Amino acid sequence: MKKLVAILALTASPAFAASGKPFFSLSNTDFVVTISFLVFVGVLLYFKVPAMIARLLDGRAAQIKAELEEARALRDEAKAVLASYEKKQKEVQEQSERIVASAKEEAMAAAAQAKADLKAAIARRLAAAEDQIASAEASAIREVREKAIAVAVAAAGDVLSKQMTAEGAAASIDAAIAQVEAKLH
Repeated sequence: MKKLVAILALTASPAFAASGKPFFSLSNTDFVVTISFLVFVGVLLYFKVPAMIARLLDGRAAQIKAELEEARALRDEAKAVLASYEKKQKEVQEQSERIVASAKEEAMAAAAQAKADLKAAIARRLAAAEDQIASAEASAIREVREKAIAVAVAAAGDVLSKQMTAEGAAASIDAAIAQVEAKLH
C-alpha cells in the first residue's frame, strides 16, 4: 500500500503543480477520486469479486461447452436418424420396385391365362355350334327323307289306285293277310 501511495504521489505531482492546491487534501477532487477508486478496488478484492467473476465465467464456459457437446450429440443423432431414414427410404423404394415388377408379372400371367381361357371358350362354342349344325343337318335330312317317303307313298297309292281293279285289290288284301299269318305263326 505504501508503494501504491508513493506511486500516486509521484504521478500526482504534475497535477499538484498545475492546481496549486496540496494533493493530499480532501478539497482536491483528484485525491478524493483516487482514494474512492482505491477503496472500491479494495472492496472488490476483499469480497473476492474477481474470483466470483472468474467462477461465473468458468461456469458459463462450462455451460456453453456442455451445450456444444449436447449440440454435437444431437447433430450426430440427427445424422444417424437421417441415415436410418435414407436407408429405410431406399429399402422401401426397392420393395416398391419389387412389388411393381411382381404386379407386372402377375398381370402378364393373368393376361396369358385370360387368353387361354378365351381360346378354350371359343373352341367350346365352336364345337357346340358345329354340333348344332350337324344336328340341324341330320334333322333336315330326316325331314327330307320323311317327305320323300310320304310323297313316294302318296304317288304309289295314286298309281296303284288308278291301276287297280276291284279284283286286284281283293287279291292284294288276301296276299297281305296270308303274309301276316305266316309271320305270326
